[in-house]
Amino acid sequence: MERMNGEVRDCEKVMKGLKKDATSVLKGYQLHHNYIRPHKTLKGKTPAEACRIIIEGNDKWKTMIENASKKNL
Repeated sequence: MERMNGEVRDCEKVMKGLKKDATSVLKGYQLHHNYIRPHKTLKGKTPAEACRIIIEGNDKWKTMIENASKKNL
């Protein structure tokens, strides 16, 4: 979590609109950090994989969007 907060602070310096409460940028970054981006300290696993949350398929973004849209129907 601390690592992600540091990376967000770095992004704040160059991205406009990041401080708005309604921005989806931070939520997307959180999803990327927890479900898509492998971490060295977790031996190449994502935090989700370390918790045994597996996202199937080659395109994890697409799978997450498809799953989210199915739940909202």
